[in-house]
Amino acid sequence: MSVLVVDVGTTGLRAAVVRDDASIAGFTYEPLPPSSPFAGLVEFDGVAMRDAVLRVAKTALNHAGAVRAVGITAQRASTIVWDSRTGIPVAPGLGWQDLRTVGDCISLRTERNLVFAPNQTATKLKWFLTNIEAARSPQARAGTVDTWVAAVLSNFEVHATDSSNAAVTGLADHASLTKHEWSRSVLDALNVDTTLLPRIVPTMGAVGTASALLGSPPIFSIVGDQQSSLVGQGGIVTGAAKATFGTGGMFDMYTGTGTPKHLARTTRGTFPIVVYSEGNTLHWGSEAIMLTAGTNVEWLVNDMGLIPDAKSSDAIAATVESSDGVVYVPALIGLGTPQWDYGARGTLLGLTRGSAKAHVVRAVLEGIAHRGADLLEASEADSGLRVDRLRVDGGMSRNAVFVQALADSSGRPVDVCRETEATTLGAAFLAGVAAGVWSSLAEATSLVRPLHTVEPRTSSSRAQWHEAVHRARGWIPELSALNF
Repeated sequence: MSVLVVDVGTTGLRAAVVRDDASIAGFTYEPLPPSSPFAGLVEFDGVAMRDAVLRVAKTALNHAGAVRAVGITAQRASTIVWDSRTGIPVAPGLGWQDLRTVGDCISLRTERNLVFAPNQTATKLKWFLTNIEAARSPQARAGTVDTWVAAVLSNFEVHATDSSNAAVTGLADHASLTKHEWSRSVLDALNVDTTLLPRIVPTMGAVGTASALLGSPPIFSIVGDQQSSLVGQGGIVTGAAKATFGTGGMFDMYTGTGTPKHLARTTRGTFPIVVYSEGNTLHWGSEAIMLTAGTNVEWLVNDMGLIPDAKSSDAIAATVESSDGVVYVPALIGLGTPQWDYGARGTLLGLTRGSAKAHVVRAVLEGIAHRGADLLEASEADSGLRVDRLRVDGGMSRNAVFVQALADSSGRPVDVCRETEATTLGAAFLAGVAAGVWSSLAEATSLVRPLHTVEPRTSSSRAQWHEAVHRARGWIPELSALNF
């Protein structure tokens, strides 16, 4: 018995079949980067995404054979609107990184005391309704990327999202989510008709049929990518946590079934999230965000020309035993959790005449690791839970110097995920349990074993790190004043 997973990320998408022993077959990947027509604008081509989704799904099935269920996981909050009669998008989709609605966020907060961040769906949908006439048609349908993928796979019979995705749109609150509904007060404030939006379904359970695929397998799970990664690394017990280090960094902790008081950002800069839902039971978590992780290594490659490619950062950094006092704060576009300072900027301190390329490269990797420890500490402080060990995935999880620095700065053992992207396993486990491939999530996640574990070796200087962050903050006061 097997599960097909379709996983649409920010810069590419993949499909794979997960067997009942958690092995992966038929892995297929296609790059699909967003476009940026102007600074701050991030768009994606819904038609190109539709075609790529069908290609990778069909290729995976051709290589791996028939499946019992389909699981969908995707980047969150990115928004698309299409015509239900034709299945054609009315305009390019707006990526979660798109900042064109910053002004709306500020005015809604000032004039109506409504707090939205520009990376959420709420103001992106408002932008569509304000600027695209076809989005106001009675035949228009809207959704996040998971909703679009479900529609495509079902030949547009399914218009649905799940609790984990709905919770980060800004269009639902903790009270409405417990009933699998959108927030009536938010929709009224933004003048959004409920017929435009997908129905909210449990993460686990029958959603519809993937009739666009051979054999028409049933869709049994829809889940956000970061939550899927947490489940895929066995994070289904209280206090379990994972960090994904890709372009940016996401730290997610499972906190249990107790409903939080609100979904707003906390004073320590984390956010309550729905990890997954089963029936009427919502399983909650806490999320902390690093705005740039691997982007800093790309900066070393593409902009500074210090190293030939991202992979070489590991070997070059390993040629020196320490950064020799050089400290780097990875704030190229600001700082996320816990500071949320959009005006902070990347800062390199401690340079001397003896500082070499290897010291700078190592400082960059160690700076990203310190930011990972910041996320962990903020999440522990907010939740009151201790993380005994940290699970990691994402492209940077294969960088040995970075992972060791993360273990040292956090003071915790780090389990490196066997799969670079644990999202595939998480979506498969959720769909497979719902379809009867596994009897429970505990049984499914018991199959997960780390590639290896990295133990802390030394105690990193967190005091010096905090001083470096202090000096990086407030560099652009106007941006530092923004609060979403």
